[in-house]
Amino acid sequence: MSSETAQYKATILEQKVVENTATLLLQVDPEITYFQGHFENYPLLAGVVQIDWAIYYGKKLLSCDTVFAGMEVIKFQQPILPNYQVLLTLRWEKEKQKLYFSYTADDEVSCSSGRIKLDATK
Repeated sequence: MSSETAQYKATILEQKVVENTATLLLQVDPEITYFQGHFENYPLLAGVVQIDWAIYYGKKLLSCDTVFAGMEVIKFQQPILPNYQVLLTLRWEKEKQKLYFSYTADDEVSCSSGRIKLDATK
């Protein structure tokens, strides 16, 4: 990757979609733009980026509704650091219009989880 090309997403190592569930094994590359300045001596992947990725992949892989309508039970338990491999698990419940997400580190430690309300009618 050239220094002129910004990297906004992790590298997908594995991907599986079955009905309303998707799992992605992600390599969180240190070159990701969001690490710059967050934080200088201890870079970590901000929660807002984790939520953005969950919405992005939910829409792309599970055809989730398109309008953000809120969040519920969002928990950030462990930081996601450069060079981590994390498993992003997504489940779309269309009738509830909720996208469930969780990030788990390769040692099965929960990094973050929650529910995102997405609405097609707003």
